[in-house]
Amino acid sequence: MAIPKPIRLLAAACMALFFFLVIQIVRSPGKVKGPNLDVGKLADMFRDPNLDETGEPPEPLHRVQGENYAPGNQNSDRINATLLSLVRNKELEQLIQSMQDLERTWNHKFNYPWTFLNDEPFTPEFKKATKANTNAECRYLEIPKEHWEVPSWINEDLMHESANILEEHDVQYAHMKSYHQMCRWNSGLFYKHPELQDIQYYWRVEPNVHFFCDVDYDVFRYMQDHNKTYGFTVSLYDSPWTVQTLWPETMKFLASGNSHLLAQNNAMNWLTDKERRPNHNHDANGYSTCHFWSNFEIADMNFWRSPAYEAYFEHLDRAGGFFYERWGDAPVHSIGVGLFADKNSIHWFKDIGYQHIPFLNCPNSPKCQGCVAGRFTDGEAWLNKEDCRPNWFKYAGNEWALPDSVSEPVEAMTSAQG
Repeated sequence: MAIPKPIRLLAAACMALFFFLVIQIVRSPGKVKGPNLDVGKLADMFRDPNLDETGEPPEPLHRVQGENYAPGNQNSDRINATLLSLVRNKELEQLIQSMQDLERTWNHKFNYPWTFLNDEPFTPEFKKATKANTNAECRYLEIPKEHWEVPSWINEDLMHESANILEEHDVQYAHMKSYHQMCRWNSGLFYKHPELQDIQYYWRVEPNVHFFCDVDYDVFRYMQDHNKTYGFTVSLYDSPWTVQTLWPETMKFLASGNSHLLAQNNAMNWLTDKERRPNHNHDANGYSTCHFWSNFEIADMNFWRSPAYEAYFEHLDRAGGFFYERWGDAPVHSIGVGLFADKNSIHWFKDIGYQHIPFLNCPNSPKCQGCVAGRFTDGEAWLNKEDCRPNWFKYAGNEWALPDSVSEPVEAMTSAQG
């Protein structure tokens, strides 16, 4: 029985395809074309130093010896410092989570006071619950209205129209007035609270954060003894659309007879880098958008009170970007210390395991539990490109670097594409 012609044609086509594939297989393979990644950017990829074994920073370090940090000890070794939290009554449960972590890993040993701030009075329930989770003193402060309200020189119609534009570019909290107020207050007003005037150092603690590592020395005494101004755990890139005029206003401030305020050993190169995320630098008009993630910061309030920073904040405040854009306290603080403080006075608290979802600082240490050493995010892999620590190490150095250590490519791609 003859095979129908369509079947014969199909068989012939299959045979031709078979021989074509055989020929392609036996031929010398060509070059495989990979993703379109910039070679310069790949060179910037690094082995996360949190994979290296982490100990403690250098001595002198002050530790618990007998009753020297006991609660209520009027002659303790504590200095004028506090744990500081801006928190609302409704965030009590999330705050207790943060308190319990930090008390377990550090403050049950040193008993530094907690200071809670709110733009409305704290409830009896809030006070009772927070006091039950620490042996240290607790203070409950209400923010002065003049520190929280939108200032008189802000045009609220323009603020609303500006928020519409930000929203078109997917900027979070564009229309949330309280978020803009919070950013302004954290940037340049919190340390002016009348009841904080006797405080020099603070450790900022937000609701719903995690602390993973036992810390056995007084971090505030470390800051004092080693002449540190600012301490961070995580450094990120910001959204350029939130800060489009922040750097031009900064340059305007410096050009208005204030360039003498620049620290001699400043971090200008870090703030203006355009190699790793060129699109960020372009869209933010000369600013790399690198910043220290300020939901964790251990810092010296006397720096914020300095003439240089006060003048800078006053200039920014009058420019209106806290409300017409969405300038955050993280970039404002970071530019402030980056320009007006010696970069050697900025400290990476590598040994403090920390998480504010979705980013982490997790060192390789037997003192840490609950996080994976060297992991930067628990979120999607693309979030790794938001890590700006490589730039900080490039321009300011890594004080924790091991002798003769050599950077190695990371296995997980953290390409820094703009």
